[in-house]
Order: sequence, then structure tokens, then C-alpha cells
Amino acid sequence: MDELPSAEQLKKSKPKYGKASTVRRKGRPSNGQLSKERKRLRYKSDFFRVLRNTIFTLTTVSAVAVLIAVLLLPVLRIYGKSMTPTLDEGNIVISVKGGKFDTGDVIAFYYNNKILVKRVIAQAGDWVDITKEGNVLVNGEIIEEPYVHNKAFGECDIELPYQVPEDRVFVMGDDRDVSIDSRNTSIGPVAKEQIVGRIIYRIWPFDQFGKFDNYSTETASPSETEH
Repeated sequence: MDELPSAEQLKKSKPKYGKASTVRRKGRPSNGQLSKERKRLRYKSDFFRVLRNTIFTLTTVSAVAVLIAVLLLPVLRIYGKSMTPTLDEGNIVISVKGGKFDTGDVIAFYYNNKILVKRVIAQAGDWVDITKEGNVLVNGEIIEEPYVHNKAFGECDIELPYQVPEDRVFVMGDDRDVSIDSRNTSIGPVAKEQIVGRIIYRIWPFDQFGKFDNYSTETASPSETEH
């Protein structure tokens, strides 16, 4: 018959267990902490929404301004001295596209990847003549030119009198002694599709800010900007 283990043997054979582990539960955040966190998240959301809307608005305004400047109201900087004293080097002007360009208007037009600024002197079909003293005749009559500086025959190599071709205008600079313009075959009469626009406002310098006087007149028919 098997013997039962003694009490001492049972004590020695009793399994040893490690200490029970304990888990400490963190306390729940207070109402004040929850409110503060909600405010922080709301502020962050509002900030990014305002930032996104601001960027969108600025982008839209910039795009519209560029479209207006390119398509309707090109802004030009004057280089050179051929339109002195009407326009000085460094002046910034606004031109307007389209419409009719009258005699006396100051226009900007493309020429050899540049933009030149000159004054319309005669229209298509008009006869232009220039005396050695620099007086300009259109259709046989001397025109009044209060804007002219340094009246001169200038760099003229066209055959005079000269009839302006169809769909073109004859242009000259206001400083006739230095201007290279329609009097010279290197430029000649300006085609309507070359014209950028008519100068309407001077915006720089500020002390000359305002509407630009073009001295427009009607003439009788016989049947990286430079100036």
C-alpha cells in the first residue's frame, strides 16, 4: 500500500507563484481638459480653412489681374527718348486694346520682338509729305503738332509724298530728330494686327499720374516697352 506524503513534503512541493501584477488605470480627463482640446482642434480647423480660402482668393485675383493686363489693359514701361517730352524713359503707362486708333493717338505696337511706342500721324489712304524743315503735311495740309520736340526731317528714306497702305497707320515719334519710325523703311507703316493698344493712362511717376492726352484729331481722306 502506498504511503501518503507527510506535511513537510507537501509544504516543500507546493508550487511557487510570482507576485501578482497590478494595472493602474489612468483617470478620465476632466471636462475642462476636454473643452480645451475641442477648442484647440476647432481653432486648427478654422485656421487651415481660412488659409485655404485666402490662398484661393489671392490666386483668383492674381489670375484675373494677369488676364486683364494681357488681354485688355497691357501695362508698359517706356525705354528710350523718341517720345520725349510726352513720355520719358522710365514712365509706366496703361494701354487699351481694340477700337479705332485716331490720328494723334499714341499707340504701342510689336516690332521685331519688341514693343515700340509712337504717335499716329496718318491713316490708311492718306498722303504724307515732310518738308526739309520737318513740317508734316497730310493730304496736302500742314498738321498742327504741339507735342513735337526737335522738329526735323529725321531718318527718312521713303519716297515722298507717301500714301499709307490699306489697313496700316503711319507713325512718328515726338522727338523727330532721334525717332526711327514710319519715315524709315526699317519700320514703315504699322499694320493693325501689330498694334498692342492705345496709351490711355500714365501710372508712374506718381506726380504725373492720370489720364493721357493723345491729341486725337480727325484727318480728311483723299477719296522688355521702347520708343
